[in-house]
Amino acid sequence: MRCTGCARAIALPDLKENFRCPECGDLYEVEYPGWSTQNGRGFVDGGVRCNPPNASALRWLWKERRSSTELKDQSGVWRFRELLPILRDEQHIVSLREGNTPLYHLVRTADATGADRVFAKHQGMNPTGSFKDTGMTTALSVAYERGFSWVACASTGNTSAAMAAYAARAGMRSLVLIPEGKIAWGKLSQALDYGALTIQLKTDFDGCVEVLSEVVRRAPVYLLNSVNPYRLEGQKTPALEIAEQMNWDVPDHVIVPGGNLANSSALGKGFLEMKQLGLVDRVPRVSVVQAEGANPLYRSMRESGGERLEPVEAHTRASAIRIGNPASWKKCRNVVRATGGWVEQATEAEIALAKAEIGAEGIGCEPASAVTLVGLKKFLAEGKIGVHETVVLLLTGHTLKDSDYTIDYHRGKLLRDEEIGDLGAEIEITRRNTIELEADAEAVLRELEKAQ
Repeated sequence: MRCTGCARAIALPDLKENFRCPECGDLYEVEYPGWSTQNGRGFVDGGVRCNPPNASALRWLWKERRSSTELKDQSGVWRFRELLPILRDEQHIVSLREGNTPLYHLVRTADATGADRVFAKHQGMNPTGSFKDTGMTTALSVAYERGFSWVACASTGNTSAAMAAYAARAGMRSLVLIPEGKIAWGKLSQALDYGALTIQLKTDFDGCVEVLSEVVRRAPVYLLNSVNPYRLEGQKTPALEIAEQMNWDVPDHVIVPGGNLANSSALGKGFLEMKQLGLVDRVPRVSVVQAEGANPLYRSMRESGGERLEPVEAHTRASAIRIGNPASWKKCRNVVRATGGWVEQATEAEIALAKAEIGAEGIGCEPASAVTLVGLKKFLAEGKIGVHETVVLLLTGHTLKDSDYTIDYHRGKLLRDEEIGDLGAEIEITRRNTIELEADAEAVLRELEKAQ
């Protein structure tokens, strides 16, 4: 483990329960000595130093595993386990066959924006409906191997669903702290269904994190929020999938929603490690888009170039990114800088419209995912992305995660008039409310004719 702030390295047994450096307070990151092709050192495997893995052999091996019937091979995370040497025994893997998510070509989106090649990596197609499954399988497997009975997280919804599911699968108990009244019910229902001890606290997400930190310090509970560096090891694997799905020719840009900022950090880590190992010859720009009402990183980049971050009181209907004090902001900033990406923000109306436009592609997503399309539009308008470049939008959650949001949008109940502004005409075109008729075929046929 190496601190992302002061670069202090520690051995794994010295990693404390809050996963923060005792010297500077910053987060740790898993480092694999010898992976860099620049330092001349060999690859470390079980403490024995040898040559770095052969890139061609790895590509072939990972492809062959897709036809295997073994659980660890059917996982889109553990299929890449040569880049995840975090367990002593693979028998401790806890998996729900996560990963292997589709990469969709967004034809309508490309036509509407003027871009040639736009794709969506849909992490909402994971077992519990969000990208959190890819990190939960790795971090919870570590907890299981180390003999913990309880795992815990503070959550706006998706983390709690993933943690509860994987804990149930492993026969472990889970504790979820959620902000009262600030979570989509579809996500909360998952945590309850999977058996989590679920507690709503009268605070926001950041307040839940503070309470949980004290609980973890005083009880034998393993923390599974994204400060846990093993979470990010699993969450880097969609970068490997994207490269594999594009025949190892990575896109020019990857755009990611920004909440607690661990996901963009993880994806950047994945692309940079692939470059170090010779699996790809370049890395894409990794850019992050936040909701305007929960935009501390956007403000930080504008006001101090990313040197300081002032927490904000988060307000956005995109509940998955309603976070005002993101734990992984320095990791994310480093990835944005290392890859030449940018940070942008999206208004509530822009998010709602973009979500409807993605839905028109037939794939759908939760509200937080739609900020990526808003970012694409703005980057194209600013000339930061060229129309002939390849772009991947990271969709982090399934459309059914927050069905009330979708229904309210199409019924015209989601946005206030002052929020809609200049987007009124575009929003009106995308709304698809239900029509109530008498049980009469002629009436239905008249409506069908109107829709031609």
